[in-house]
Amino acid sequence: MVRQLSYAEMQAVFARFRALEPEPKGELEYTNAFTLLVAVALSAQATDIGVNKATRRLFPVADTPAKMLALGEEGVIEHIRTIGLFRNKAKNVIRLSQMLIDEFGGEVPSSRAALQRLPGVGRKTANVVLNTWFGFPAQAVDTHIFRVGNRSGICPGRDELAVERAIEDNIPVEFQRHAHHWLILHGRYICIARKPKCGICPISDWCLFEEKTA
Repeated sequence: MVRQLSYAEMQAVFARFRALEPEPKGELEYTNAFTLLVAVALSAQATDIGVNKATRRLFPVADTPAKMLALGEEGVIEHIRTIGLFRNKAKNVIRLSQMLIDEFGGEVPSSRAALQRLPGVGRKTANVVLNTWFGFPAQAVDTHIFRVGNRSGICPGRDELAVERAIEDNIPVEFQRHAHHWLILHGRYICIARKPKCGICPISDWCLFEEKTA
């Protein structure tokens, strides 16, 4: 396993990320906590671009749990059928909308345990909502962050939970709030799976990846 960057190296890496993008944002489109939750749940095994294309039609007519229930499962399907696994996702969206009304007064809860009780909501989705909407420094580890973390030495780990823990334990606290957004965007556009763009990488001076490209 790649060694962990030192504290000083970690400070330098994230200071560079912050200098380039002080307030990084996710690429999913939403208008409130509920639409963020739904968008993230829909994004499993789908691209943000594909999800946004579908939700631009869905959210104007169903931006609350009650409106989503009124639309119904078939109505949701009609809006999201271009997204992978759309039938199962539509079922989960309706079920989580009902649960939000029944147990949380129609509001999105702000605890990880409560969020993970919702149908179709796993730890990663819960962490995105906690971070993006509630401002809690939760770390949503996806394939991009897992790759970047292990390649670079920023947050190596055997699985997503280990990488999440490495971020929380080792990245200086002043960078925790935006860490997962910096890392996911870096993995999406620079440290890509095949032929990473090491020649334009802003953190190449500290990255421990041994097979750097030009």
